[in-house]
Amino acid sequence: MRRAVTVGVVLALVAGAAGAGWFLLRDREPALPRREVAAYLSAWERFDVAAMRALTAAPPPELDAVVTGMQEDLRVTSAHLGVGLIRRQGDIVTADFTADLTLAGLGVWSYPGMLQLARTDGRWLVQWSPASLHPDLGPDQGFDRTRTWPARAPILGADGSALVSVGDVVDIGLEPDRITDRPLVDAVLRQHLNVVPATTTAALAAPGVKPDHFVPIARVRADRFPPLRPVLEPVPGIFFQRTIGRLAVAENFALHVLGRYDEVTAERLAELGEPYQVGDNVGLSGLEANFERQLAGTPSGDVRTVDAAGTTVRTLFTFPGTPPQPVRTTLDRRTQEAAEAALAGVTSPAAIVAVDAATGDVRAVVSRPLSEPFNRALAGQYPPASTFKVVTTAALLAGGTRPETPVACPAEATAGGQRFRNFEGGSLGGTTFRSAFAQSCNTAFVTLSADLADAALAAAATSFGFGATYDLGVPTAGARFPAPKDAAEKASEAIGQGRVEASPAHMATVAAAVASGSWRAPRLLADTPAGQPIALDPQVAATLRDLTAEVVRTGTGTRAAVTGHQVAGKTGTAETTDPAKTHAWFIGYRGSLAFSVLVEGGGVGGQVAAPLAARFLGAAP
Repeated sequence: MRRAVTVGVVLALVAGAAGAGWFLLRDREPALPRREVAAYLSAWERFDVAAMRALTAAPPPELDAVVTGMQEDLRVTSAHLGVGLIRRQGDIVTADFTADLTLAGLGVWSYPGMLQLARTDGRWLVQWSPASLHPDLGPDQGFDRTRTWPARAPILGADGSALVSVGDVVDIGLEPDRITDRPLVDAVLRQHLNVVPATTTAALAAPGVKPDHFVPIARVRADRFPPLRPVLEPVPGIFFQRTIGRLAVAENFALHVLGRYDEVTAERLAELGEPYQVGDNVGLSGLEANFERQLAGTPSGDVRTVDAAGTTVRTLFTFPGTPPQPVRTTLDRRTQEAAEAALAGVTSPAAIVAVDAATGDVRAVVSRPLSEPFNRALAGQYPPASTFKVVTTAALLAGGTRPETPVACPAEATAGGQRFRNFEGGSLGGTTFRSAFAQSCNTAFVTLSADLADAALAAAATSFGFGATYDLGVPTAGARFPAPKDAAEKASEAIGQGRVEASPAHMATVAAAVASGSWRAPRLLADTPAGQPIALDPQVAATLRDLTAEVVRTGTGTRAAVTGHQVAGKTGTAETTDPAKTHAWFIGYRGSLAFSVLVEGGGVGGQVAAPLAARFLGAAP
């Protein structure tokens, strides 16, 4: 037993000695400078030139300029350098790496590279040359880049023609140190370009403006510039620059829908992010803003090496960009121009919306004033007043009321303890429902609606799209009919007051539903699927067409009549929180063209909105 133990101990000692020898041999393998390579690439990721120099053997004088130039000339916003295969031959090490550089406004440029390291005074240091940054970067060379946006795609009308496209424009601006008479500058800009002095002051005080800078103040179409030049050019400090801009088919055409396009603001740049950068032009409102990426595509660009004179030596990488795509709308140019002409000269805030009754396609959208960015035609919310009587009448007709049903139209009626009056205290006495509708008798509707179930009035509102949601591609408000809390509110809502609200766009769809027999959600984008129509009872729809025609023939809407055309509609005069101001409404249709007209604080619907409707229809196709 003792001999066996001795042998075992000897074998164990031999095995241990062999293992120790194996470890000694492994320790003699050439060491690889992984930490040094990782440290150098980490410094490069930060573009820390001092750290890169500290890890470089005899760093050449140009290292700083070439590395810094790479970051600045390529506009590198972030860098990731990954370590690849490391190989050693004696005192020379070759380390592969991968570079992923994010270039502002273009994207990520990825490429492989290689470093060489040598052992110097017991340390592994990078043997730096321009090729350390990129294999194809030679001595006395640097980096450069290009960046080009594609031509912005147009916004198209219903017939496929361009409503907005790229064209020649003239920027009118100021050079601060050339201005000798600021009051004269302000007066000329206000008179001929409608630029208020506060706008000019803000532009001149903007960050980065220098005395010899050209400061843009206004942009006009090239075809509008010739008559402006003689009055602007003599004024010291006013200068011009011709450039390429975004042009609608006519100045301010459908401005609130199509939107504005100009140099990106700080706020817009924060919203958009990559690939946008300071100095780019973008959509700032309307469809131009909401479909920015579709209309713009993405920029293309090259990464290049250049010599000391800036001449391209080699193209290293190409960003292909993506082509823009047009936005197709349902707007009709002639209808839009007719609607804009109808509101010419109207000083109160106003709106006109026109739709194709058979499809729900929006043919025109006009919001005034142009100086306000708010699109009241689509996003405004107003009590529809007596135009809502179309909805209430649908409920009454479904409940058995007929045009010749006798009704009373006193000067005053009470519901739920609240008194209601007709406009200016008028009264028809004993009359028919046809006459009460045509003359817009509030008291008759208050009395008749008292016998309607709340659910019946709500169902009628639903059948005309109240409560429906739809997307027109720009901010849009539909219509709401809150369930009345008591008899007084029910009477108020039956005549379009109380908490009932609707946009001009929605009330145009109410008129369209009468014309076509079905309510359809409005559609502004041609590539958006049409919604499912809500069919009205055919007999109810036919009677509504008869009654709305009577409004224009003999009722409150006679001023909407157009010779040679069959026009039907309904007036409305909406009460507001200011008893002295009422909103003037008219909704109607001619054939398949349905529309609404609103003049905010404009007065009486039949006296103010109806004539504007006639002006619109007289010019509309």
